[in-house]
Amino acid sequence: MRIHDPLALAKTLSPFDFQVLEPFNNAAFCMFYGDRLASSSWELHPDTDELLMVLSGSVTVEILTATDRHPLPLAAGQFTIVPKGHWHRHIDAHEVVELFLTPGTTLESTASDPRLPDTATVDVTPELTDRNI
Repeated sequence: MRIHDPLALAKTLSPFDFQVLEPFNNAAFCMFYGDRLASSSWELHPDTDELLMVLSGSVTVEILTATDRHPLPLAAGQFTIVPKGHWHRHIDAHEVVELFLTPGTTLESTASDPRLPDTATVDVTPELTDRNI
């Protein structure tokens, strides 16, 4: 058992670094720090919902549906659940420290619109090992 302090850990990270904090039910609580980021890569979780909770700072999470884009501005103390099967990314990050839980697969795309046919994706699901926890 350990105590975790994501806000203190964020001070040691570079902008848009992420860190695995603690295993949890075949997944892990993770956190990231982001600042002055125009946008991250797109992510999709085909088999699970994802919890995104802002601990400090602010960020907008952009979620794609079949036909629309939904920007969700989040500030400290707020969270959202990204439904499985929806592409999403972070935009307008301002000194954000975010706690997240993604218990399944993570696919990533750098395409401008990952919904388009023949968009390349990469599986970036983190391996849970002792060295990154």
